Amino acid sequence: MMTDTDALSPTQAFLEAFRRHGAGISVVTALKSDGSPTGFTATSLASLSASPPLATFNMSQMASSFPAVKKDSTLLIHMLGTDSLELARTLSGDADQRFVGDHWSSGPDGLPLLHGVSAWLHVRVVEIMKVEFAATIAVQILGGAVGADDDALVYQHQGYKKAAAL
Repeated sequence: MMTDTDALSPTQAFLEAFRRHGAGISVVTALKSDGSPTGFTATSLASLSASPPLATFNMSQMASSFPAVKKDSTLLIHMLGTDSLELARTLSGDADQRFVGDHWSSGPDGLPLLHGVSAWLHVRVVEIMKVEFAATIAVQILGGAVGADDDALVYQHQGYKKAAAL
């Protein structure tokens, strides 16, 4: 067990700290330039402003979905609950298998709309800030909908967890 005074390298400190930091699971979906669906799971979704309604998420510039995320493009952001565990596993798996099956349909702007999620937001990319090999994406909320109320699905210690009341 580490003590408060055990020094870690920057990379070790980052990995160990964020393994302990539980984060909600969301899935961002988009369309590739050829019109085919793409998407990825994100644990970095955060509200930015309620007025106007803005949010942010982070992603790797190396991600297979990154070319589909452009300024002024529209996306769908889906919030996942515990009932969506298999959906989270599917969308975090092999990129060429993420949209095989009937767990999605065409939604606003023809974007991939996932079924059975706690909520989804239709968004427009307003800013992309690139840093090293990563990017922070700022989006304006255009609309959305909510599904069944569900316990939050959280990623912590390299696994999915259920958020529970204390």
